[in-house]
Amino acid sequence: MSYFIHSLTLSRILLGPIIFGLILSDKSELAFILFCFASLSDYFDGFLARKYHLESTLGEVLDPIADKILVVFISMAIALQLQSFYVGFLSCILLSREFWVSALRDLNARNHRQEATKVTFLAKIKTAIQLFALSLYLISFIFHSSFLLFIAHIHLFLALIITIHTGLSYTMASLKK
Repeated sequence: MSYFIHSLTLSRILLGPIIFGLILSDKSELAFILFCFASLSDYFDGFLARKYHLESTLGEVLDPIADKILVVFISMAIALQLQSFYVGFLSCILLSREFWVSALRDLNARNHRQEATKVTFLAKIKTAIQLFALSLYLISFIFHSSFLLFIAHIHLFLALIITIHTGLSYTMASLKK
């Protein structure tokens, strides 16, 4: 079972570049289907690991990396497809926070203070909103809908606000003596 759980996580790493290519090849329907699978795999790998008590250090390390790789490829493909400074810039801020929090987690692990950067519920909400925004972009491509594109922009901005908040929270918790 643990191999299956890790396979779900690894699938997100592999699907990122594939979805990137599909978006830029105007194959939005297939990109959306694979993105839905990848998003669901993010939920199920954690759910199954907890249900069967198969949480592992490897899973704790790979899961956020897989999420980041998936989001990097899809965000950049969407920014390129739309030729959008807005999507590109917000995505860069979102991803910068991810790198920053990864550095904080490494620092805290070295100082035996992992609780300072333990994943919070709000951070999980941020990920869900971010993935929802990306799915809205893909759906807007499928239906050529500027209204859905506008809603996706709003959700991406909402994810940005939560991203900044959680990033600051992790930073303050990490820097407390």
